[in-house]
Amino acid sequence: KVFLMLLSFCLLGSCSFKGVTRYQNITYTEDQSMARFPEKQLNVFTPKKTKGAQKVLIFIHGGSWNSGKKEIYNFLGNRFARKGIVTVIIDYPLSPEYQVHQMALASAQAVKWTHQNISKYGGDPGNIFVSGHSAGGHLASLITVRDEYFDSLGYDNPIKGAVLIDAAGLDMKWFLEQMEYEPGTEYLVAFTDSPEVWKDTSPIYFLDENDPPLMILMGEKTLPGIKLTTERFIEKYKEIVPKPAFHIQKGKKHKPMIVQFINTKNKLYDKIFDFMSQ
Repeated sequence: KVFLMLLSFCLLGSCSFKGVTRYQNITYTEDQSMARFPEKQLNVFTPKKTKGAQKVLIFIHGGSWNSGKKEIYNFLGNRFARKGIVTVIIDYPLSPEYQVHQMALASAQAVKWTHQNISKYGGDPGNIFVSGHSAGGHLASLITVRDEYFDSLGYDNPIKGAVLIDAAGLDMKWFLEQMEYEPGTEYLVAFTDSPEVWKDTSPIYFLDENDPPLMILMGEKTLPGIKLTTERFIEKYKEIVPKPAFHIQKGKKHKPMIVQFINTKNKLYDKIFDFMSQ
């Protein structure tokens, strides 16, 4: 309830965001390869006073792969834009009508659209980063480390790095094997009943030395499944990057990991900017 109240506070206009230009409900699925998808949109937030092209951050919302919408996270776009980052917040197809492979393909298409069009909005197409919270963090990591989705679009992966905020599903194969859900229940609606699909959509199995850099944020008191799969992911990632950009937020639970960004003075903003500037 507190999560929704805080977000509603900003959505109702109680937060002041001077100096930001907003472009809303831009369709990014008009590409011919997206013909089998529903029409999906994104919002773009740009700083009004800038010199030259700015770095770009694409944010993918969470919601257990079956809920959520971009408008809830307008506050994030406004805040990043005020700090000089051109920000794109996207919608994507959701379960039960669509499964994770399709969500990832749509997310990759949003990145492709951004790479092709963001210069019109003051963004630098050569400096595109992706981010996401929870299920959105999973999709952000998946399209960053697995090029299959961009290959399906006939496009080179333009992602320069990813910021994962309490990401779910980093090792969904292991998690689902442990949980032993009945077929067609819980997360199996989005991930199907196939262990092969579980592995194909688990970013941990696609890490290699050619991946863009990852910044991984995890709440100290997050959900057990996220904690365990993130720890497994970090151990694997350390085989490639011995000192990863991994930050544990003390005392933070899962939802507060994204709500904390309502505070414009949150120090994570600086850490993310430093990561994007490396």
